[in-house]
Amino acid sequence: MQMEKIVEMSHIRKEFPGIVANDNISLYLKQGEVLALLGENGAGKSTLMSVLFGLYQPEQGTIRVKGKDVQINNPLQANDLGIGMVHQHFKLVHNFTIAENIVLGMEPTKGLSINIKYAADKISELSKHYGLNVDPWAKIEYVSVGMQQRVEILKMRYRDAEVVIFDEPTAVLTPQEIVDLGQIMKNLIKEGKSIILITHKLNEIKAMADRCTVIRRGRVIGTVNVQDTTLAEMAEMMVGREVNFSVDKEDHAAGDIVLKIRNLYVKDNRDSLSVKDFSLDVKAGEILGLAGVDGNGQTELVEAVTGLRKPESGKIFIHEEDLTESSIFHRIRSGIGHIPEDRQVRGLVLDYPLEYNLVLERYCDPPYAKNGFLQKEPIRKHAEKIIDIFDVRSGMGPTGAARSLSGGNQQKAIVGREIDLDPEILIAVQPTRGLDVGSIEYIHKRLVDHRNNGKAVLLVSLELDEIMDLSDRIAVISHGELVDIIPADQADENQIGLMMAGVKND
Repeated sequence: MQMEKIVEMSHIRKEFPGIVANDNISLYLKQGEVLALLGENGAGKSTLMSVLFGLYQPEQGTIRVKGKDVQINNPLQANDLGIGMVHQHFKLVHNFTIAENIVLGMEPTKGLSINIKYAADKISELSKHYGLNVDPWAKIEYVSVGMQQRVEILKMRYRDAEVVIFDEPTAVLTPQEIVDLGQIMKNLIKEGKSIILITHKLNEIKAMADRCTVIRRGRVIGTVNVQDTTLAEMAEMMVGREVNFSVDKEDHAAGDIVLKIRNLYVKDNRDSLSVKDFSLDVKAGEILGLAGVDGNGQTELVEAVTGLRKPESGKIFIHEEDLTESSIFHRIRSGIGHIPEDRQVRGLVLDYPLEYNLVLERYCDPPYAKNGFLQKEPIRKHAEKIIDIFDVRSGMGPTGAARSLSGGNQQKAIVGREIDLDPEILIAVQPTRGLDVGSIEYIHKRLVDHRNNGKAVLLVSLELDEIMDLSDRIAVISHGELVDIIPADQADENQIGLMMAGVKND
C-alpha cells in the first residue's frame, strides 16, 4: 500500500537580495518516512524548510498538507497544521526552565496564573515515554547542548507535531548523543510521525533516511532511495564532482615545540576543576589531535590557552614565551590562531558585516587602518579574497551581516580568517562542524598544508574519524586529565574509545 503524502511542496521559489535561495523546488514527504534533504552549505535546504515552517513566505509555489492547499504565514500556523521544527541553533531562553521553554507561547493556565506544574508533569511523562531523561525544572543555561536538543524535540511532541523537521540535528552532538537521537527518530516513525532530516552527513542519511532529495545551488538535482544509492553517488550529486573521502597526508617530520602547557588547572563555570594537572607539547610541523567525550575539559583547556579563561595554576608557553597572564590580543600577536567551537558566540560578531568579521584580529594593522581610521577598500579586498578562496556563499557579499549566512558558511568564514593569519599554532576546535563533504575535504587539505608549512595544529574534535585521519599524534583527555599520547599510525578506534573512557594505555 502506498503511503499517503502528508506534505507536498510544489515549484517553490524564495529570493533574497542578490540571491535565489530556492529555484522552482518540488518535493513531497510520505506518512511514516524519513526524507533526507542533502546539499552543500548555502544550497537552500534550511531556507526551504523555513518556508514550510512559516518563517519565510515564498515568491512562488504552493504547499499542501494532507492533500489540502495551505498558506503558512508564521510558525504558529505551522504548529496548528502539525508541523514542528528543531532548528540548528536552538531557539531557547537560557534563564528559563525546560518546562517554561517547552510551553512558551501556549502556556497552560489555572485561573489567572500559569499552571507550570501541570506542564512539568506532562513533560515528565513525554520524557519517560521517549527515553529522553529530561528534568523539566532544570534551567537551560545549566544543561548540555545534547539536552537542549532533547528539549527542542519535546517541544515538538508537546505540541503534538506530526511532521518534525530536524535542521542539522547532529552538528553539535557527541557520538553517543547521535546514537540516542537515531533511536528517538525511530520511535517517532513507529508512532506514525514523519521526519524531514536536513544534513550534510552521508553516513547519517544511510542510517536514518528512506529517501534523499539532493539540492545544489537552490535547485533539486534528484531524489533517490537511500538503500539503493552509494555514499559516493550522493556526494557527487551534492557537490557536482567526485569527492575524495580520504585525507591525502604524507609523513612530515615534526620540529621544535611551539605550544607548551605545563601542570595546568582550570575551573569551569560552576567553579569545579575541569582541567587537572594537564601538560602537553605541540610541535612545529605536526597535527596533534585531542580526543575525548564532550564535556571532559576540552572547552576549558582551549579557553585557558587562548586567553578566554584564567587558569587556577600552571603555565602556557609559545616558543618559550610565558603567555599565562597575557591578554588575548597579545596571544594573537604571539602566533595563536583559534577556530572556536561555538561560531556564533565566540567566532563572529553576528550583526557586523562579514568583511569586518574577517579583520577582527588585525583591524588596527595597515593596510586595514591608517591614523586610527578603518580603510574600507583594503578591508573589502581582503574579505573578497577569503570569500573566493574558501567558497563562502553570502547573498549580499562582503557587506552582508554575518548573521545572514548559513551556519556552514559562517564556519568557512572563520576557518578562512584564521588560516589566512598564518599562525604559529592553529587551535582548531570542531573545524568542520556543520560543513558538507566538499567543504570538509577542502578544510582538511588546508590544515594539512598548514602543518606542511612547518606550523603547529592542535585539532580538538568530537569526530573520531577526523582525529584519526588528520593527526600525527593523538592525545586523549578524560575527566580533565591527560590519559595518554600515542602516534596516530599506531592507534585504533577501540583503543582510543577505551582511553576516552579513562582506561590507560598499557
